Amino acid sequence: MAVFTADDAPLDLRLVGRTLLHAALVGLGAGLLGVAFLFGLEYTERLVLESAVGYQPLRASGEQVLAGAGGTPFRWWLLLFVPALGALAAGWLSKLAPEIAGGGGDAMIRAHHQHQGGVRRRVITLKPLASVLTLGTGGAGGREGPTMLMGAALGSLAGRMLRVSNREARVLMLAGVAAGIAAVFRTPLGAALLAVEVLYQDDFESEALIPAVLASVIAYSVSISLSGHSSLFGVLPQFEYHIEHLPLYALLALVLAVLARALLAALALVRRTVARMPGPAWVRPAYGGLVLGCVAVGAMFLLGDFTGGGGRGLGILGGGYGAAQIAITGAAWLPLGWVAVELLAILVVLKIVAAALTIGSGGSAGDFAPSMAIGGLAGGAFGLAAQIVLEDPTLQPGAFALIGMGAFYGSIAHVPLAALVLVSEMAGSYELMVPMMLSLGLALLALRRHTLYPAQPRARTTSVTPREGELARLRVADVIDRTAVIARVERTTPAAELMRLAHENHDQDMFPVFDGEVLCGVIVVDDLRGVGADHSLGTSQVAADLMREQVTIAIQAPLQRAVELLLRHGVRELVVLDENDRVVGLLDEHDVSRVALRGVDPGASMAAPRPPDLG
Repeated sequence: MAVFTADDAPLDLRLVGRTLLHAALVGLGAGLLGVAFLFGLEYTERLVLESAVGYQPLRASGEQVLAGAGGTPFRWWLLLFVPALGALAAGWLSKLAPEIAGGGGDAMIRAHHQHQGGVRRRVITLKPLASVLTLGTGGAGGREGPTMLMGAALGSLAGRMLRVSNREARVLMLAGVAAGIAAVFRTPLGAALLAVEVLYQDDFESEALIPAVLASVIAYSVSISLSGHSSLFGVLPQFEYHIEHLPLYALLALVLAVLARALLAALALVRRTVARMPGPAWVRPAYGGLVLGCVAVGAMFLLGDFTGGGGRGLGILGGGYGAAQIAITGAAWLPLGWVAVELLAILVVLKIVAAALTIGSGGSAGDFAPSMAIGGLAGGAFGLAAQIVLEDPTLQPGAFALIGMGAFYGSIAHVPLAALVLVSEMAGSYELMVPMMLSLGLALLALRRHTLYPAQPRARTTSVTPREGELARLRVADVIDRTAVIARVERTTPAAELMRLAHENHDQDMFPVFDGEVLCGVIVVDDLRGVGADHSLGTSQVAADLMREQVTIAIQAPLQRAVELLLRHGVRELVVLDENDRVVGLLDEHDVSRVALRGVDPGASMAAPRPPDLG
């Protein structure tokens, strides 16, 4: 066996430690930025909505940090126009950075795939400012989407300042995403899982998980140190699991799938409508804000008797966590029986409309919180209706509300694992894990071809979306880094040695297998996972038992051919051969991505590229 590698194990360990240190710094910065964003948002809400308009937002028990401003009479005529003015100001800021328009989640995903983890540094300041202007004046969106993009921009900036490789830059970007979510949603493990899972519909970025967890924990710690230890929904009651309720949870999944399709349709309808409105693109959020103000005022007058009037909100504006809290724990003003079911159902419809008006028109507000609120309201209404019909005292509508939150967002965003953990962290227990798995699985199956984030590719092997004509003019020789050294193995190399090599050469996903000087196959790192789980196999098998048929490409072959081979064989690397069929390197899918999604000059050096220094 011959191994050609420039890095030995100690250097690899230092690289891992360096990445974790960088992720910790990103987590600290994202935590501070997230807390500053929360304080700025609450101060704006108190100044504009509470003091000037006299509107009293409906908040979750742990959502508010600053003391509210009361005593101002409700000036409903101001609420008609305030959301439009805030959206207009935020829209004007989007002229400086168009990517800050919209929720932020889709922009983050697109940046990860199309810009190699590069987000312009101006986003760090423009996105929170635009979101404060949108949400602080009543925009019907959440805080988590903006912090996704803010954290991604912070991680991207750290990668450029520290001059790390593209691969490390993508990891730091996702660490920033996780930290941003954890700082505002206060579910550190769920935030880390969401950051690595939301990038694809059926896959996740496993290599970023540990740095994302570390950054998330640090950001969460910073957040609770500065804004209090209370979870978003406070201390919730214990929800017990009853196996006889599983059919109801299955039926809830179908209801949630229908509502998810309704939300996607509403978003699409608003986007098409505002695109036909007069004026430049940055004015469009104001159209949505104007209609939103009318909807909110109308709903408050029609449903004000339930809340006592006086400008008290129903969760239509903002993220909607206050409405979700009502669905989980109830409220003194919430009516009993079927009237409560009807009220929650009406709020579901109103929240879909309000979120579509804000996000669909390009308002700088997230889609995470509205999705959670819609699912929670729908689950609460469903659970309460089931309790009335079946007269079953063991039915807890709050349990259905929590499962509705996770199943709705988990299925529409294709983040099932993250949603399971998020709900468990919110509930403070894992009692709801089994029914949650059922509802989420069925809803995800029903929404297989639909997603909240159009930028999500199906999986890592299908994330290459080449520009028209770009790949046709390039060859493998224009892209491959010929200076990189690779590890190679012999047919008789033991499986245990293969696993050691895979650990030491973590940037290499495929190992050429030789019989003397003849290439006879390849070892794919993913195929070694089963061997690692069974230690007996690790001592008995050799490379010849584990290798696949060689997947090679000539160095002068068109790059388009390389894309076809990557997708056909479901691998992340190809063995590159020269004119004499000698191995000269490995072509990684990220090498192709740099060309397909950003473009390069043929013949330019591809060695150790870094994200551009974006302004």
